[in-house]
Amino acid sequence: MNQRSVLFDTETTGVDPDKGDRIIEIAAIELINDLPTDNFYHVLVDPERDIPIEATRVHGMTIEDLRGKPKFKDIADDFLEFIQDDPLVAHNAPFDFKFINAELSRIKRPAVSLDRMIDTLKLARAKYPLSPNSLDALCRRFSIDLSARTTHNALLDCKLLSEVYIQLTGGRQRGLGFARQDSEKIGKVYQNLQEHTPIFVKPTQQELEEHEKFLQKKVPNALWHQES
Repeated sequence: MNQRSVLFDTETTGVDPDKGDRIIEIAAIELINDLPTDNFYHVLVDPERDIPIEATRVHGMTIEDLRGKPKFKDIADDFLEFIQDDPLVAHNAPFDFKFINAELSRIKRPAVSLDRMIDTLKLARAKYPLSPNSLDALCRRFSIDLSARTTHNALLDCKLLSEVYIQLTGGRQRGLGFARQDSEKIGKVYQNLQEHTPIFVKPTQQELEEHEKFLQKKVPNALWHQES
C-alpha cells in the first residue's frame, strides 16, 4: 500500500512568531513511499508587516516583492487541503510547525498536530552525530548540486531536502544503502592494506632459544617436539 507524506518548508520575516514574525513563503512536495512525485504546492504570502534586512539577507525577499500577494488567511484552506492528514517532513521541523500553527491560531483554526512531525535534522543528527547537519552540509555529503541555492528559497529547499530525505531513509535503493556503505568501508580497508608496506622482523638466536624454552615448559608434549 502506498504511503503518502508531505515534505514542506517555510520562509519567514524572522525567527520567532511569538514576537510577531510571519510566514512569507510556503512550499510543499508530495511524497509517496518517501519518494517525491510531481505534485507540489507553492505560494508567496503577504506577511502584513515589514521584513527586516537581516531576513532579506537570508531569503532575498523584501516587502515590495510581496505586495499584492495573498494573505495567509486566503491560502490556508488550499495549504491544509494539500497536506491533508498525512505525516509532515521538514528540516528543523519544530521551527516550521511553530510558524504554521501561529498563523493558524491567528485565524482561529486548529493547530497541526506535532504527532505528524518528521524532522530530517533529527534524523541526520542521529545518523551523523559528529558532523554538521545543515541542509547545505547534507547536500554536500550526498553530492547534491547546490549551485542554484544562492539564497534560501522554500521551493528549491524542498527539492533539495527531498533528495536528502531519500538518502537518509534509503529511498530508491532502500535496503541497499547499508550494503553500499559497507562496501565502501571494505574498499577503504583494502586500499589501506594495499598501501601498507609490511615490515619483516627476524628474531635473534637468543630470542629463538628463549622461545624454545618457553614452549618446552608450557607445551612439553607438543607434536613438533617428537621425532618423526
